[in-house]
Amino acid sequence: MAVYTRLGAEEMSAIIETFGVGTLISAKGIAEGVSNSNWLIETRQGEDARRFILTVYESRTDVADLPFFLDLLDHLAARDCPVPRTMHDRDGASHRFIGEGENRKALALIEFLPGVSVSEPTAAQVRAVGSALAQIHLAAADFGHDRVNALDLPAWQQLLGDCGREGLESIDPALGALVERELAELAGKWPSDLPSGVIHADLFTDNVLMLGSQVTGLIDFYFACTDILAYDVAVTHSAWCFSNDGTQFDAELSRALIEGYEAVRPLSEAERTALPLLARGAAIRFLATRAYDWLNTPEDALVTPKDPMAFARRLEFYADPANSGIFGA
Repeated sequence: MAVYTRLGAEEMSAIIETFGVGTLISAKGIAEGVSNSNWLIETRQGEDARRFILTVYESRTDVADLPFFLDLLDHLAARDCPVPRTMHDRDGASHRFIGEGENRKALALIEFLPGVSVSEPTAAQVRAVGSALAQIHLAAADFGHDRVNALDLPAWQQLLGDCGREGLESIDPALGALVERELAELAGKWPSDLPSGVIHADLFTDNVLMLGSQVTGLIDFYFACTDILAYDVAVTHSAWCFSNDGTQFDAELSRALIEGYEAVRPLSEAERTALPLLARGAAIRFLATRAYDWLNTPEDALVTPKDPMAFARRLEFYADPANSGIFGA
């Protein structure tokens, strides 16, 4: 269970009390969290039973970014996007702190949304995801706050450079040459004039909650930033339109995602033309972080690194000129 911070019953009750959401009934650690400590919280307020997600932010989350992340949720929720609201404490703050000195950590209480993550999505579900992604792109247009993408092209170059060609080839003998070729291509061609705005940047299947074919929740906005909107489409495409290991591409899901997105926000001709290149960038972004973690995660770590080759295979697919038409109208 990936709960790195331990909270006793009294401490947990005191925290919940500061948010004015009722009396704590139970707090269950959530094993899915890998970067932060998370609990499913149940409270009772009068006759009502309520549920929330309590998150304690560990070292991988920059506390200075929390106002952006949490204010963004409130902004999107106010515009009827399927995102959880942030619970504010009795002083109106969106997050609080526990501990002292080096042990001081931020925490937030987020609305619990119904639904489950799907592992084998249908075309109807992927179409709904595309529409929900476009909805948040439009709704965030007047958010008024920016955050630099900390995992942009220079970051991919840095991470993969830190891995080194020898390290990459210890993962797979062909990986070093693939990365060298693709980084050179992306550095020379990455667009700078496409529509930009706030993007989710990590809309994988485990960050979407669904009931049937309805999206009930887009969650985990902790990579959200200001960047190219169509790049977010490419990230989502790489996440939803392949088998987990990247060996199988599903053309029906690909069409459904683009159709769903364009039903809400049509892509410009320039965006559509750029999608094959943006998809290569999306693939190398996740290849970079996975490769770095693969080579640098201690053997006794609580988290098992994810296979970087799953995104190397996606990268090869997107880079193949024979597949350039998958984003066509």
